[in-house]
Amino acid sequence: MRLKADQLKAALKNKLLPVYLLSGDEPLQLAEAADEIRRAARQAGYIREVLSIETGSEWPQLRQQSESLSIFADKTLLDVRLAAGKVGVEGSKALIGYCQQLPGDTLLLISSDKLDSSAQKSQWFQAIDKCGAVVQVWPLQGAELIDWLQRRAAGKGMKLDGEAVKILAGRVEGNLLAAAQEIEKLYILHGATTIHRNSVDELVADNARFDVFKLTDALLQGKLNRAVKILHGLQAEDVAAPVILWALSREIRLLMAIQQVGHQPAIYKKYQSFDRRKPLIDEALSRLRPADLQRLLRLCTDIDQQIKGERAGDCWETIFSLCCSFTNPALQPRPVCP
Repeated sequence: MRLKADQLKAALKNKLLPVYLLSGDEPLQLAEAADEIRRAARQAGYIREVLSIETGSEWPQLRQQSESLSIFADKTLLDVRLAAGKVGVEGSKALIGYCQQLPGDTLLLISSDKLDSSAQKSQWFQAIDKCGAVVQVWPLQGAELIDWLQRRAAGKGMKLDGEAVKILAGRVEGNLLAAAQEIEKLYILHGATTIHRNSVDELVADNARFDVFKLTDALLQGKLNRAVKILHGLQAEDVAAPVILWALSREIRLLMAIQQVGHQPAIYKKYQSFDRRKPLIDEALSRLRPADLQRLLRLCTDIDQQIKGERAGDCWETIFSLCCSFTNPALQPRPVCP
């Protein structure tokens, strides 16, 4: 069966299923869903054992542990962590076999990163869906984020008024861990009461941390407004322009390399990038031609010379111009004075 994260708690009170699969790319929801299951299992008398799947060779231990641990404990919670979010052939066989012959008095909890569409169509996924519960969590935006913030505050006996919750949502930009921390801070300072805009303005820090990696991700996605907001934040936080230039030029060179030879593991390793960024990279390559990337790289040279005082002009203005062209090649950068 499929469950939403906010349905899990009620479902656990009703009945414990033999298998739970948690997956997604929102860490707080994922962690709290796992905690809910562990808490319910502990209250039901289950003893927890952890199995981490690192290379795939550990899958035979799934059946071994489920059988051997029953000798020492009446009820066992097998807490399985998929390190890479991949099951593989051996994992698929192990999970299908496990679901076909469910061990008595054993509860299986599997935590994974976001699973792609092919994994969700696989036999092992369907086997878990049939005998247990699948909970997939997603980053929250818009109305869903507003609702989550209100529920979180209500759990502390607080209420966020309309303006306060909108400002808080804008500040955390979908970062639920930051949002949870700010709600906790508001509770400590104000207690169980209604929180108004002034309280949020005065006490909530801007937790959408403006780091260079968020800048490059926004550029890859073509989100100019977000990229400019992050860029202004970096400048306000006195992040050195050479650091930003390093990140931008590295990203451009990565795109050029992939454009030439494709998604090779050696390229990702060389540029210290992660394989999971492929969708962002593909999105950028769909709009940036080789000539566009060459122009952006030349602009990086101009910025470097401006930083060193070898060329006239404000390096921050040129970085802004680069961001514009990165997200939309039709926005030609202004010529840099020699």
